[in-house]
Amino acid sequence: MGSATTQALAASTQTLAAATDVTLDTARELFAAARAVTESSHLSGALADASAQVEARQNVVAAVFGGFSQDAQSVLKTVVAERWSSASQLVDGIEELAIRAAALAEPQADIAGELFGFTRVIAANAELELALGSRLGGEDAKGALVDKLLAGGVSDATAVIVSSLVRQPRDRRVRQMLGRATRVVADQGDRVVATVHSAKPLTDAQRTRLRDALSRRYDGKISLNEVSDPAVVGGLRVQIADDVIDGSISARLADLRQKLAG
Repeated sequence: MGSATTQALAASTQTLAAATDVTLDTARELFAAARAVTESSHLSGALADASAQVEARQNVVAAVFGGFSQDAQSVLKTVVAERWSSASQLVDGIEELAIRAAALAEPQADIAGELFGFTRVIAANAELELALGSRLGGEDAKGALVDKLLAGGVSDATAVIVSSLVRQPRDRRVRQMLGRATRVVADQGDRVVATVHSAKPLTDAQRTRLRDALSRRYDGKISLNEVSDPAVVGGLRVQIADDVIDGSISARLADLRQKLAG
């Protein structure tokens, strides 16, 4: 992510945070805007053209998205007033804002946990991953499939995020999109996501000790995503972003074998 995009996204996120009535409709509108910009090279060019006057770019927003809520329009006008490293990163930014809006709309829901859970379902079902990731078949059909699968099983915010993402994949894998969404939701809630691999489910006491230890190490609230993995063979393997803490017996044995061989 370029420095221009980083600054643009920060300013746009602040505008979203200042909005007074963010609802799931706001999230839907922002997802719709991202899709519209993706599908129109003329629109993306007009909105991402840093040489054009800011007022001119904001007028395009008013003309194209004038039927949206005031909060959505305000966010989009901030988006286009900023300088982005590329048109594709502008779209990424709008999509991230849509995910954040969904998280703001349902702050009590465990959206990150639900997204992770659905990611695990896809990872365990090759046919489902193929159906959602194939270029064959319409994106709306994939969205309808997701709506059916998630109906009643997750929060409305999670359903909106997943359904919207599969409708506009932009050459990304499904699990890649859901992983990014999980991180964005966690960040919106000022949380750090830790994926924990263990041979068997953690006890409540183990969860508490692990969460407290990670919270001290990473200086923040921790969301635990648990994966049962027989290959761990005792102990835990914890991943936070690019950091891996491998305290599993299998890792110790591998380290020992390497030392003996070397």
